[in-house]
Amino acid sequence: MATKIRLQRGGRKGYAFYSIVIADARAPRDGRFTEKIGTYNPNTNPATVDLNFDRALYWVEVGAQPTDTARNILSNEGVYLMKHLRVGVKKGAFDEATAQQKFDAWKAEKVKGATAIRESEAKAKKEAYAKGLEAEKKINADIAKKVAEKKAAAAAAKAEAEAAANAAAEEAPAEA
Repeated sequence: MATKIRLQRGGRKGYAFYSIVIADARAPRDGRFTEKIGTYNPNTNPATVDLNFDRALYWVEVGAQPTDTARNILSNEGVYLMKHLRVGVKKGAFDEATAQQKFDAWKAEKVKGATAIRESEAKAKKEAYAKGLEAEKKINADIAKKVAEKKAAAAAAKAEAEAAANAAAEEAPAEA
């Protein structure tokens, strides 16, 4: 049986969400599968991957062929690096502890990069919010200024009308 590691689509239209599955190569994309080893959500920045690392490594080592996208996901998660390091251990190039140390250093660097991306996104979002709030405050101040000018003009017109009425009232008794 030719086994593939591939993505099984889910989610609504325009908002895809994928399961990473092990399936027979002859099975349809969203059809029968042998095992689900993780999920992939491309809608977040960076894309969110939840992977059962040990099972993915097992299937890669026994010869399951990933699709191009699945290969990229597995590579970014370090499955292929660990496979490479295990081959080095089998050949005697280094021991298991050194291999694990190299993998942990790589994973820490990867996590640090992802954290930096998330922080820069959050910072940009916060700055955009602050800029929008400042623009809204300026617009509100302009509107308040216009309203105050209208009220002052209305008050002046009312005072003028009252003064004219008072002046007319004072002239009327003088003429009588």
